[in-house]
Amino acid sequence: MSVEILCSQCGAEAFLTREAVYEGFSKVGETLSCSACGFVFASEESVPFKEKEAAPQVFTDADRSAKIKVFEEGENQRLCRYCAEYVVNPFMQFCSHHKKEVQATDSCGDFKPASSDDSALPDPF
Repeated sequence: MSVEILCSQCGAEAFLTREAVYEGFSKVGETLSCSACGFVFASEESVPFKEKEAAPQVFTDADRSAKIKVFEEGENQRLCRYCAEYVVNPFMQFCSHHKKEVQATDSCGDFKPASSDDSALPDPF
């Protein structure tokens, strides 16, 4: 919701002030006024809101660098994280084939892809 106005009374660029009107402890409406001169507008429709300016376009697609591709197609799928022998528990990550602690980003020549049933499990990361 815009709050910047071009006041029709004083001509200033100002903010719209909204003040609640109460009858006892019940809110019955609100007054809309110019923060510069205090002119009270009759309704929301009569408020001369300032048009939003489009954000300046500083960079274009020509300014972007070429997309860097770190892994070849499918290369990152040979990580321990995607291996059938990879076991995760709250205390460590373990390779059940080599019987040693590993990290999810490790890899080895004995990679065996996890079955499609294992891919239905939630990702531990």
